[in-house]
Amino acid sequence: MRLENTEVLTWIIGAVIFSVFFIHRSIISNVYFNKSAEIWIRNTKRAVTRICVETALLLLQHGAESAVVVQMAQRLGVALGIESVECALTANAVLLTTLSKQHCITTVRKNVDKGINMQIVTDVQHIVVAVEHHLYDLSMAQKKLDKLKPLKYNRYLVVFMIGLSCASFAHLSGGDITICAITFIASAIAMFVRQEISKRHYNPLIVFAITAFVASLISGVSLKYSLGNDPHIALASSVLLLVPGFPLINSLADILKGYVNMGIGRWTIATVLTFGACLGIVFALDLLNIVSWVG
Repeated sequence: MRLENTEVLTWIIGAVIFSVFFIHRSIISNVYFNKSAEIWIRNTKRAVTRICVETALLLLQHGAESAVVVQMAQRLGVALGIESVECALTANAVLLTTLSKQHCITTVRKNVDKGINMQIVTDVQHIVVAVEHHLYDLSMAQKKLDKLKPLKYNRYLVVFMIGLSCASFAHLSGGDITICAITFIASAIAMFVRQEISKRHYNPLIVFAITAFVASLISGVSLKYSLGNDPHIALASSVLLLVPGFPLINSLADILKGYVNMGIGRWTIATVLTFGACLGIVFALDLLNIVSWVG
């Protein structure tokens, strides 16, 4: 009888020990799994925040208007599972916050102007649309963004087309073949000089001033020596390549859509660049001793 009780007691103790061990392993496994899942979710949120701010930064750097920048960042974040994306823009930085399950991640990126390039803006929008239609996941979208490179035309083709466009403006303004030829030469050489100076990373104000000086100095010859039927057309048309039309249009669009700070910032930059072009024109006319555009 005692032997049977001992065996039963042994079985009970063994069962208790096994149950305690099994429960302990289950608790440890659940804790480890929960921590792993929490770490994975946290890393995913960080990755989504990173790709959203990179998207906004790419758009802002290449000339997109502020409303497009904010909308693309928000749409991408929501498509990747974030509840809300808040984005604030300044002339020098992008501030972005992602909100999900009462947790938020905020990041800031410095904005460096890389020139107007609508190809980059279009490609970024295509990536966002593909994510929204579940064609790209997070990793694929990140790879596509990392591979984006600005499309740059041959510099000599750009020089030729700039000269041709300015000469066309001179023709539309009533200039004869002499005026159109002078305008073509002046604007093409000025564009070449602008490319060379920009390649050396000079201040944009200096770039615009020197470019306007070169264009006005060459086209001003027609005004000084009365070449062509209306020399002042050549002087006016040869500096049209320096009109900051895109920043001015974007500044007005930003102000009308509620992004007043960005609109004022872009308008200020466009005004400063225009002032630089005016300085170059004045210096060239003074060098040629021309006191009037009409002569």
